[in-house]
Amino acid sequence: MKAPEEDRRTSSEAAEAGARFVYGFAEDPGTEDLLALYGGKGTGLMRMRQLGLPVPEGFIITTEACGSYISSGELPEGLMAEVKDHLRRLEEAAGRGFGDPENPLLVSVRSGAPISMPGMMDTVLNLGLNDATVRGLAESTGNERFAQDSHRRFIQAFGEIVLKVPGHLFEGAIEEMKGERGVQADTELTAQDLEELVGRFKDIVAREARVGFPDDPDKQLELAIRAVFDSWMGERAAAYRREYGIPESLGTAVTVQRMVFGNMGETSATGVAFTRNPATGERGIYGEFLLNAQGEDVVAGIRTPRPLAEMEEVLPAAYRQFLETAERLERENRDMQDMEFTVERDRLYMLQTRSGKRTAAAALRIARDMAEEGLISHEEAVLRVEPAVLEQLLHPRVDPEADLEVLAHGLPASPGAATGKIVLTAEEARERADAGEAVLLVRRETNPDDIEGMFAAEGVLTALGGMTSHAAVVARGMGKPAVTGCGALKIDPMGDEISLDGTTFKPGDVLTIDGADGSVIRGPVPLVAPEPSEDFEALLRWADEARALGVRANADTPEDARRARELGAQGIGLCRTEHMFMEGERLRIMREMILSEGVEALREALVLLEPMQREDFEGIFQAMDGLPVTVRLLDPPLHEFLPEPKVLTKEIAAREARGESAEEQRRQLRVAESLEERNPMLGLRGCRLGLLRPEVYLMQARAIAQAIKAVREAGGEPVVEIMIPLVGFASELERMRTLILAELAEEKVPIGTMIELPRACAVAEEIARVADFFSFGTNDLTQMVCGISRDDAEEKFLSDYLRSGILRENPFETLDQDGVGELVHMARERGRKTNPNLKLGVCGEHGGDPKSVAFFHEAGLDYVSCSPFRVPGARLAAAQAALKGQSTTRQPA
Repeated sequence: MKAPEEDRRTSSEAAEAGARFVYGFAEDPGTEDLLALYGGKGTGLMRMRQLGLPVPEGFIITTEACGSYISSGELPEGLMAEVKDHLRRLEEAAGRGFGDPENPLLVSVRSGAPISMPGMMDTVLNLGLNDATVRGLAESTGNERFAQDSHRRFIQAFGEIVLKVPGHLFEGAIEEMKGERGVQADTELTAQDLEELVGRFKDIVAREARVGFPDDPDKQLELAIRAVFDSWMGERAAAYRREYGIPESLGTAVTVQRMVFGNMGETSATGVAFTRNPATGERGIYGEFLLNAQGEDVVAGIRTPRPLAEMEEVLPAAYRQFLETAERLERENRDMQDMEFTVERDRLYMLQTRSGKRTAAAALRIARDMAEEGLISHEEAVLRVEPAVLEQLLHPRVDPEADLEVLAHGLPASPGAATGKIVLTAEEARERADAGEAVLLVRRETNPDDIEGMFAAEGVLTALGGMTSHAAVVARGMGKPAVTGCGALKIDPMGDEISLDGTTFKPGDVLTIDGADGSVIRGPVPLVAPEPSEDFEALLRWADEARALGVRANADTPEDARRARELGAQGIGLCRTEHMFMEGERLRIMREMILSEGVEALREALVLLEPMQREDFEGIFQAMDGLPVTVRLLDPPLHEFLPEPKVLTKEIAAREARGESAEEQRRQLRVAESLEERNPMLGLRGCRLGLLRPEVYLMQARAIAQAIKAVREAGGEPVVEIMIPLVGFASELERMRTLILAELAEEKVPIGTMIELPRACAVAEEIARVADFFSFGTNDLTQMVCGISRDDAEEKFLSDYLRSGILRENPFETLDQDGVGELVHMARERGRKTNPNLKLGVCGEHGGDPKSVAFFHEAGLDYVSCSPFRVPGARLAAAQAALKGQSTTRQPA
C-alpha cells in the first residue's frame, strides 16, 4: 500500500475532475489507496463489510472533501446533495427515516484520518434527535429511558463539539441532578429525570452558545460534518501531528453510520478490545466493556469498565461471536487489531477495526510472535516496529529492591516508571515542563484537550478510566507511563489539592507512578536500568541480517563504550576528547596549561595531562576491543575551559571587598578576555587551534599511541582512527597529518576529518587526497548551511517555525535533506572521485534519527554514529531502509 500522503489529488483537482466526495461502504472508489481517501476508520469498516461481518450501514465523506473545506472554509459544492442521496439509501437499508417522528433513523458522525490519531478529533453520536423524534424512538423501541438517555447524550456531545459549550457545565448538571435524586450512577436516573436533564442542557446551550439548539436533523448533520473537519485543524490534533510528524495535508474523512445502541438495557453493551495486549504484546483478547452504555463511556474514562472476559457471563452468545470475529480480523489484517463494538439487544455490531497502538515492548513481542506463528515474515516483523520506540525500552524502571511507600494502586495502563511534581492541568504541565521541571499530570480523567500536557509530563495518573481509556491509549502511543482508574485518588474540584487513600498532596509535591503494576508511590524512588528482552534481541538479530549500513556509537568514557557495545554498536564513531578535561583535577590542570606564560609551565601541565589521557584511551580501547574507535582531537576553543569573565569579575569584586588578594583571578580574567571571540564557533578552534598551538594535539597523539601499545601488549586488539575537526582546506589536514604521524611513530593509525564546513564539501576531492575517512558532523554542518545558531534558534524562533508550518521538522533532529543533504551527496561524490576507498560516516545525532538514517543509507555512506541508547533504533532504521529497496552497496563499517 502506498503511503497515505503520496499520490493525493488536491481538492481543486478532484473537483475539476468531477470527483465524488461520498461513497457507501460497499462502493468501489476506483483507487488502490483506500487509506488516503477513506481514512483508517472508513477503510476498516469497508473491509469488514467485504468480509461479511456485522457492520451497521453507512457512508464515507472522503479526505478530499476535508481538503477542500480547509482551504476554502466552505463545504465543497454538491457535497450535501451527495450526502442526502446516501442518506436515502441508508434509510432504505435501515427501514427508518432520518427525521421521521414515528420511526427515526439516528446516525453517528465520526472522524477517521489516514494515520491513526486516537481521541484527537471529534465524534457526534445519536444525531437526528429532537423533541419529536425522541418520542418516536421511545415508541418504536418500547424503551422511554433509553430514548431520553440518547437525547441527553446527543445534546451534550453536540453542544460541546459543535456549539463549543464547555463540557464541564453538562457534567455539573448531571452531578447536580444525581445529588437531588440521591443516586450515585447515571444509570440510576429515570426516564423522567433524563427528560428534565435534557431541558437543563438546552438552557445551558442557549445561555452559553446564545443560539437555540438546532432541531432540523439535516442542519444537525451539516454542522456536525463541519465540526469534524474543523477538528482536524484544532489545537490538539495539530499538536499530535507535530509530535508524530503527520502531514497536515492528509486531512480526515468523515464516517456517517446508522446508530446501534449499547444503552438499551441489560442486554446491550459497548466495548473496546485488542486482539493482543497492547501493553505487553501477550497473545489473547484484551479489552473492556460496559453494560447499558455507549462507546464514549468506555473511551473517555467517564465510567470504569469491566474486563471483557466478564461479558461471557452476561452476554454469552455475543461474546463468542466477538471472539471469532476478532480472531478473523487479526488473521485477515495480519496485525494486532484495535476494535470497537456494540451489542444491541444481544446482537453484535462491529464499529471499528484498525492496527492498534502499542507500547515498544508490545510492538517487539507482537512482531516476533507473529513471525514465529507464520503470520508475517522476519522482514515484515522488522518493518513493523518504529525505530524511535526502542529507546523507551532502555530507560529506567522502579528498583524491585527499593523500600517504597505505596499509597494506592490503579490499572497498569502503560508501562514504565515516572517521577514528577504533581500538576492538575495540561497548561500547568506545559509551563512547568518548559521551565525544566519534571511533572506528573494528575487528572480525574484525561480528554483530548489534555494532549499537550501529556506530551509535557513524565507520566499520567487518573482517578477514572480503564485500560482502553483515552489516557491509556494515548500514553501507550507516546511511550509514557500511565496509571488509570485509581479509585483511591480524589481530586478537589477547586483544583488545589488531591488525596490518595486519605493522604493530602498539593501541586508541586512529588509522586512516582509505576505503569508496570499500577502502583502510586510517595516521592522519588530509586530506578534501575532494564535488561533488553528476548524479543528485543531477536528482532535486532533479524534487523542486522537485513541492514547494510554500519552503526557505531558516540561515547567518551569506558562505561559509555561498554554500554554501546552491549546495545550492538559496531564501534565508536565519535570519541570527544574535550569531555575528558571538563571536571575535577583535570580541569584545574587544563586551566594551568591555558594560563601558562612560559614554555616550562606549559610542558609541566602537559606532562600531568598525558597519563590521564592515556588511561582514558586505554579504557575505551579495551571496552571496544576489536572494534574501531574514532578519536576526535580537541575541538572547542580554549576559553570554554576557563571561568566566564563575568564570573571572574564578580569574584574579584567580592575578594577585594573582603580585603583579600584577587591577583590570580585578575590574571585569569586577562587571559579569558584575550581568548574571547565575537563568534567562537567560527574562531580559533579545532584544527586551527591544533596548528597554532599544537602542543595539546601532539600530547593527545602520544597518549593514543601509548594506549594502543599498552592494550595490544595486554592481549587486546585496538582499532583506532584519529579525526581532525573543522577542516576547511586540504592544506590544514595535510599539515596536521604530518605532525600527528610523527608522534605516532610506528603505529599505523588512519587519519581523517570531520566534515562540518560547507567549503569542505565543495573541495572534498582535494581533502580526500590526504584523508582516510570523512565523518559528517551534521550538527555543525546544519548550523553552517542553514545559517542558524542552534541554541539561539531553539530559544528564539525555531518552535514558532515548526508550529506555524514554516518548517515541517526541526533540522537539528531530522536532517535537512534538500540543503544539508545535497552537500553530503556532493562531498561523497567528490571525495570518492579522488579516493575510491574513502570511508564515509556520520557522527552527528542525526545518526540516530530514523528518517535521517534512511537518507544516509540511500546516500551510500558506510556507517552512522549516535548516542548509545539510540544505537538499537539506528540498527532497526538501517534495516528498514535496506528492506524498502534502497541502494545496498557498502563497505564494512
